[in-house]
Amino acid sequence: MTGAAFFDLDRTLLGGSSGSVFQRTLRDQGLGPDVDIPGLSALNSLFGLVGETRMTMRLAKASSRAAKGWSTDAVAIAAEAAVPELLDLVESFVAIEFARHREAGRPIVMATSSPMQLVEPLARALEVDDVLATKWETTSGADGEVFSGGIDGRFVWARDKWLEVRDWCAAHGVDTRDSWAYSDSYYDAAMLAGVGHPCAVNPDPRLAAVATLQGWPIRSLGKPPGVVTIAGRELQEFLRPLSRPELVPNAKIEIENIEKIPSDGSAIVVANHRSYYDSTVMGMLIAKAGRSARFLGKKEVFDAPVLGQIAAAMGGIRVDRGTGSDEPLALAIEALKAGELVMLMPQGTIPRGPAFFDSELKGRWGTAKLAAASGAKVIPVGLWGTEKVWPRSQKLPSFDVTNPPAIAVNVGDPVELTGEDIDADTRAIMAAISDLLPPEAKVERDPTNEELMATFPPGYSGDPNAEQDRRPGTDT
Repeated sequence: MTGAAFFDLDRTLLGGSSGSVFQRTLRDQGLGPDVDIPGLSALNSLFGLVGETRMTMRLAKASSRAAKGWSTDAVAIAAEAAVPELLDLVESFVAIEFARHREAGRPIVMATSSPMQLVEPLARALEVDDVLATKWETTSGADGEVFSGGIDGRFVWARDKWLEVRDWCAAHGVDTRDSWAYSDSYYDAAMLAGVGHPCAVNPDPRLAAVATLQGWPIRSLGKPPGVVTIAGRELQEFLRPLSRPELVPNAKIEIENIEKIPSDGSAIVVANHRSYYDSTVMGMLIAKAGRSARFLGKKEVFDAPVLGQIAAAMGGIRVDRGTGSDEPLALAIEALKAGELVMLMPQGTIPRGPAFFDSELKGRWGTAKLAAASGAKVIPVGLWGTEKVWPRSQKLPSFDVTNPPAIAVNVGDPVELTGEDIDADTRAIMAAISDLLPPEAKVERDPTNEELMATFPPGYSGDPNAEQDRRPGTDT
């Protein structure tokens, strides 16, 4: 057999702690105290922020004693009742990661210190292949089977979790060197070190340090691979308070119909491309909507020192236009299936020369293909005036704070697409964007030489008249 994939539960498969959910459903069955325990809420909050500590795990181990005399049937009912709420906590990229392992023939195993009797229903709902968990010991009571207050076997935590994984692999003919393990906890370092493919997921500070020193991948199963998170939050979330139009001194940015950006769920947000400043303005739009987005950008951005690392850490998707690779499309589809926003410019690059002033926007097929493959709706955005802040002819943006230019951002309704005719859908997308632009954008006119040259990069020496025939998204 090939390797297996072992997943911790809390703060790994789930975005938080299962403990507080189980406490509520157990209480509904008359199990445990019927009043709030002082400090328990604070402990759960602390666990959600920094992960496991020896104190919280001592309490977890002692829970078997607290369960002494509880009916196993009542606990089973509580465990089933917890499943819907726990499924809501499952991180958005878990299904994608599971599918990847299943496609490779690897069994998926949940490995957790939580009681087996509580997590089994969730494991069935997630369709994992096996569960390694702490087993509360049972005994016969006056009215049926009850818990004795002891633990049957290991408390599946720290080194003992690794021993459970090791023994499971030996029993099932699985090579640990071909196996994967995912955890947020420093105390699972033994399990991570024992497999060939460890992954630190939303790691606590100590595990983050160990993973960095060992060269282990660090990620969150709630975000696309490569997105850097701190305490479960990504860089875009930290930057939202600063990504506000009113804080920009060199432009007057007006955003209309922001409510048309979905507050949750997947969507493809598309805009026309007029300036190097477009990505900044679109970032402000997404931030103002309270969302994060995965931006598709040309490889030159990702290859640039510092800027490229930041773009990747924010979940950007690198597009090498010269290769025709399907990888960017596949990554964007994964993000959409996980409920993310994906943002791109269908024109591929800023039009140059006479093409910049064309009243008809021309786009590439990528957006239509992405919409057809993912089923996500396409939200059009019209941008106007960004070229006044940062024309293509300048290496840096203008910084006129005395008379800042106006930038209009207008969000439209989802575009109606066929899902089958890529050409027709591409035209519909570009027409929807065009409809959001001011009337002057639709007027055919001859630009002045100064306006024309502002659309070319510094040092441009090509043929301006050839720009009308240049394929969108290419440099030649």
